[in-house]
Amino acid sequence: MRNEVLHGYLIHHRKYRERSHIVHLFTQEHGRVDGILRQTPPPQYQPICLQASGKGELKNFSKLEIVNQPIFFYGDAFFSGFYLNEIILRLCPLEESMPETFEQYHITLEHLQKLADHPEPNIFLRQILRQFEHALIEELGYPLDYEYDSMQNLIQPQQRYQFQLSDGFIPVSHTSSATLVGSQIQSMRNYEKGRDFNPEQLQLLGKLYRQMISALLGDRPLKSRQLWIQNFQSKS
Repeated sequence: MRNEVLHGYLIHHRKYRERSHIVHLFTQEHGRVDGILRQTPPPQYQPICLQASGKGELKNFSKLEIVNQPIFFYGDAFFSGFYLNEIILRLCPLEESMPETFEQYHITLEHLQKLADHPEPNIFLRQILRQFEHALIEELGYPLDYEYDSMQNLIQPQQRYQFQLSDGFIPVSHTSSATLVGSQIQSMRNYEKGRDFNPEQLQLLGKLYRQMISALLGDRPLKSRQLWIQNFQSKS
């Protein structure tokens, strides 16, 4: 890159030497981009514009502009924003354009600003998080086949299945909290991009995406999820 203009968001930053920071961005042009910024990092969750130069993994960032007014999240919106940024940082490959995920990230931030005023905030939050995860997982290269199982047989509505990231839906004879009913899986067959998920789909995807993301993350659990659980328990 040579003085290339990037548009995006700050995902994470840390101090580097006396007056600089290593910053991780999620950009419209190149997905996740890392670099050194020799000024105070911008706030998270608001669009920024800057210039990037350099050939290595760490670019040099300059001419930073903050596009909009600051955005502040509280409560569940705060933990949700932390969650979005953490899985982008952990799962998105470096300098690989992810336009669908970037667009959904932008939409999700707009929705989170309205969360406190929504008449059904819990359902609304589940909806927007599943929509973001849906875009991310598909663009990472893990689209799911909701029609056929791991043996290439049609999914049966009464059969129970165990999901494995490498194999898909595996028919099983036992029932547990980790298994899925075939009718749940079939409910995703006719889903069209941009629509809200129905309650059955939300239940399926909540379980499915949590398992997929955990498998992709490996042995390091999400800090945002741990903090969210601790916050919920402290209120109980």
